[in-house]
Amino acid sequence: MGKDENRTDENSKGEATVPVANFIREIIKEDMKSGRWGGKVVTRFPPEPNGYLHIGHAKAICIDFGSAQEFGGECHLRYDDTNPAKEDQEYIDSIQRDVRWLGFDWGKHCYYASDYFEKIHMWAIELIKQGKAYVDDLTADEIRKYRGTLTEPGKDSPCRNRSVEENLALFEKMANGDFEDGSRVLRARIDMASPNINLRDPVMYRILKAEHHRQGRRWKIYPMYDWAHGLEDSIEGVTHSLCSLEFEDHRPLYDWFLDQLSVHHPQQIEFARLNLTFTVMSKRKLKELVDKNYVAGWDDPRMPTLSGLRRRGFTPESIRNFCERIGVAKRDSTVDYALLEHCLREDLNKKAKRVMAVINPLKVVIKNYPEGMVEMIDAINNPEDASMGTRQVPFSGVLYIEKNDFMEVPPKKFFRLSPGREVRLRYGYFITCTDVVKNDAGEVVELRCTYDPQTKGGAAPDGRSPKATIHWVSAQHALDLEVRQYDKLFNSEAPGAGTDGDYLKDLNTDSLKVLLNCKGEPSLAHVTPEDKFQFERIGYFCVDKESTDEKTVFNRTVSLKDEWAKIVKKSGA
Repeated sequence: MGKDENRTDENSKGEATVPVANFIREIIKEDMKSGRWGGKVVTRFPPEPNGYLHIGHAKAICIDFGSAQEFGGECHLRYDDTNPAKEDQEYIDSIQRDVRWLGFDWGKHCYYASDYFEKIHMWAIELIKQGKAYVDDLTADEIRKYRGTLTEPGKDSPCRNRSVEENLALFEKMANGDFEDGSRVLRARIDMASPNINLRDPVMYRILKAEHHRQGRRWKIYPMYDWAHGLEDSIEGVTHSLCSLEFEDHRPLYDWFLDQLSVHHPQQIEFARLNLTFTVMSKRKLKELVDKNYVAGWDDPRMPTLSGLRRRGFTPESIRNFCERIGVAKRDSTVDYALLEHCLREDLNKKAKRVMAVINPLKVVIKNYPEGMVEMIDAINNPEDASMGTRQVPFSGVLYIEKNDFMEVPPKKFFRLSPGREVRLRYGYFITCTDVVKNDAGEVVELRCTYDPQTKGGAAPDGRSPKATIHWVSAQHALDLEVRQYDKLFNSEAPGAGTDGDYLKDLNTDSLKVLLNCKGEPSLAHVTPEDKFQFERIGYFCVDKESTDEKTVFNRTVSLKDEWAKIVKKSGA
């Protein structure tokens, strides 16, 4: 895992022992102390509605909304809807759902970049009148060629010295739709020799005759993000414009536009974005996975989207805790996916109801159990929370256990069920295997056992104690379940890094296994999508939205095995 000056110290259980660093919090504290913004904190979360939010956005959301919340300020949700060719109402709706699900709310402060198109357009005219913007006829390829490189300065466009009057007239024609898409742009007139390529006469407007989801066909030109972003912040009175680190080189341009117009000037602060092992964070790549059917939609439980994580069984509390633990740094690092899972286990361990389910059933017949008898046995719902109480689980003479809890010829350290060996049934009795029934192919299909009626509740009067306790489900009362076992979507910690940049070559073709013949205890009869449980001894599972009256579908959220605790222990942290 990549190292980072903001990483929390943790004990052997992976629990935070000291607060993580957050340099943004310290900046705001100083601003509040000095009265720089009159005691105000106004932030904004500005997603582009061209895809679903992912775990990387969760970090930005926690920083943007969390900073405002911590200091009694406000955070605006503002859609960067400046590119109608890629935007969709579906994405707008999904963003609002995800932000609310994560535990934040913008109140009355929901805005759109398109709300400000008229004002931004007038500011562009003002820059033209100042001689600081001009209409360029170069093609996109020519503009890139003229811009130069990191070691060579750019050169002026032949259109750079047009008169103010000519630029005003051409810009009006652009806005009226008199020119074809891509035939002209409006550029800022800054410095073609600047060492910062972003200041080499950046494009402010392009011609795009596309229908806008809010503005219809009113506009034939649309502002570029670098031009619009700072102005939107200014209009809304943002004090701290919090951006991911890739915008650091854009900050001089952000400042330049605001300074030329002499308007309210927020402070742009950049932080390191979230990089996670075994994951891609590019919306373009995630969209490709969806469009090419590598996954079953944006909310596929293997996706790092918030909707996918939610469907998988992640809780908003676990994601917020994860974002707090990784801290806020100025230096890029990569976080191990195991930490995200660890945060989830911590949360679910406290909240999830325990149940018994068998995902690979093997039939067990207890020969000496009274025929037709059914007992109701008390089972604890959650040993971490006594207030969750107990439930009644039926016990009968025919049960299902896990196939891997039996071995006919066990190795030395196998302590579960085998011929002649006694084990404890969870909350039930001690049983001993006496006979093994096989099919024509030689596969074990049934076990015959005896039970000790003196051991009800899992304890023997003579004090003996089996070395293994296994779970079970009464066959007569078992519910049919479908279990979807999900693994990582990619085999590589850094998808594409070792395959010439082709991340698709690192796809895990075995990332989903569907088990159709699973059995669950009857308490699972009345569940709803997103209900979460711990299947004892197996892992945490979440009810999927595709469940029906005939069969309940469970997604495996995370196993009980905590890889992060091993990583921490190995590192000596």
